[in-house]
Amino acid sequence: MTVKVGDKIPSATLKTMTAEGPQDISTEAIFGGKKVVLFAVPGAFTPGCSNTHLPGFVVNADKIKAAGVDTIACVAVNDAFVMGAWGKAQNAEEILMLADGMGEFTAALGLELDASGFGLGTRSQRYALIAEDGVITHLNVEPGPGIDVSSAETIMALL
Repeated sequence: MTVKVGDKIPSATLKTMTAEGPQDISTEAIFGGKKVVLFAVPGAFTPGCSNTHLPGFVVNADKIKAAGVDTIACVAVNDAFVMGAWGKAQNAEEILMLADGMGEFTAALGLELDASGFGLGTRSQRYALIAEDGVITHLNVEPGPGIDVSSAETIMALL
């Protein structure tokens, strides 16, 4: 079952790349007591994700944070090394790049995507959400290909 507005972000452990290497980070640490914008992509370094989705949040990070957001995070069913390298390649210093390597967080949200037809296996649907103290206040899941309801511009209009 897919999460909905009013649901609590499920408890999970993700990974993020640090100077010391991959580090665990809990959803409680990410979302607890904070206003967070989280967006998910099917895969790092893929065309739509690299050309449009992540860059929209990178370019608008200051405006999003000025609207009261404590953390902007990007999650994908990729490993921490890939997410770290992708963040560096995209100059995403203001974005918390999160790896959901086994897709457990994505499954807990009910937002899996069968991308096996593209050779990618199970990935995340493309979405963006706003959460306050771990409770989802907005959830925009893309109904199909493309980046519209989960774009930085759409999310900024909801803040």
